[in-house]
Amino acid sequence: MGNFAAFEQKMTAAGMGDAAIRAFRRNYDALLRNESGMIPEDSIEAATGLSSLDDLASAAPADAALLAQAVVIKLNGGLGTSMGLQGPKSLLAVRDSVNFLDLMVRQILDLRKTSGAPVRLLLMNSFSTSGDTLDHLQHYVSNGLADASEVELMQNQIPKIDAATLDPVSWPADPDLEWCPPGHGDLYPALVGSGWLDRLLADGVKYAFVSNSDNLGAILDPVILRHFAESGAPFLMEVTRRTAADRKGGHLARRKADGRLLLREVAQCLDSDLDAFQDIDRHQYFNTNSLWLRLDLLKQELAANAGALPLPMIRNNKTVDPRDKKSTAVIQLETAMGAGIECFDGSIALDVPRSRFAPVKTTGDLLALRSDAYDVLENGQVRLHASREGKPPLIVLSDEYKLVDSIESLGVPSLIGCRSLKVTGPVRFLPGVVIEGDVEFKNPGSDHRVVPAGTYRDQSVEL
Repeated sequence: MGNFAAFEQKMTAAGMGDAAIRAFRRNYDALLRNESGMIPEDSIEAATGLSSLDDLASAAPADAALLAQAVVIKLNGGLGTSMGLQGPKSLLAVRDSVNFLDLMVRQILDLRKTSGAPVRLLLMNSFSTSGDTLDHLQHYVSNGLADASEVELMQNQIPKIDAATLDPVSWPADPDLEWCPPGHGDLYPALVGSGWLDRLLADGVKYAFVSNSDNLGAILDPVILRHFAESGAPFLMEVTRRTAADRKGGHLARRKADGRLLLREVAQCLDSDLDAFQDIDRHQYFNTNSLWLRLDLLKQELAANAGALPLPMIRNNKTVDPRDKKSTAVIQLETAMGAGIECFDGSIALDVPRSRFAPVKTTGDLLALRSDAYDVLENGQVRLHASREGKPPLIVLSDEYKLVDSIESLGVPSLIGCRSLKVTGPVRFLPGVVIEGDVEFKNPGSDHRVVPAGTYRDQSVEL
């Protein structure tokens, strides 16, 4: 079992380059060795003593010369299928037909205007998102952001592995299903294989800020850029404090053996260590997936590791057709870009406010974003209203509202004073509804019920 030549042939035929093949081979070899990737609690210690963005409040921001050495990379390979979208999630409207991608572009254009520096934008697209994304960017031809050769970094694709034979799976009914995305750890081989790493370095670009396209809190902060540049570190991860809601999510830690920072996901946690894993007072920080990279040092590290960062392999057991649980069992191998923190000597982390971590993962998140709890500024920045003191409202919607189309008819109440809102059943908010404190609306029936205009404060309403 384990004939890698077949994988190499398949990937080469599909146009995947040497960097992608090397990265996949490293993970495939780890699969053959049956590596578990487990990180026992007694092998790590809590990450403490981190610098915080608050500590940098009086620090000088990066000047134009430093900003000219920066590139913003947005991970834009995801379709919003979990929210019922057919296209790139970044084309989802936030306010008044303005979408995530528009806001990203506005942020870059504002940085260029205010600093005079030619800050670059790269979108890491997938085969699924490239076409629609580039079509939308035609609105920005005059800004030089419509040419794929200037703004696009293509994500690789890798073969799914037949779980029984460990060979490339074959699925003639739909050959596209024989492939899967490699996880956002693909950032590193994609930068190399596309030629973008060498191109950026040749253009004098030394620092990369990388974040998810659906995290509207993640913007290039010139103060953090200067802090990162002056630190001399190869890698900086933005982390924020875990709350009770984050107990099951991965956390930052420090490995006792070499003192390096690392990420531990729940899949890498022994059952006997679960209580310690979920102890948010012990392991206080989680990865926001906003990273800062020194591109010259990244190139050095890749060269030292035969062209592939030694990222921990993540194994996912699936079926070749995700909609058919009786189809062939497959293994999909992934890596996470944040795990790169353990690949560099001298990596650091920065404790940032929760406001820099504002991903839109559910329709509840989107409803909050569309409300007055957030301010959408002309420069593309999205901020919680100052009165909320950095705390977003908690929105819980029943299954009727899982898809984006379903909340279009829900209406958008005022949430500026809302701590939590729970909606169960088919409901429609009329204009003028104001939610304050903790409020729940329940409609046990199947017909839509309206919520009349007025203020609802700390109450449960059955319609």
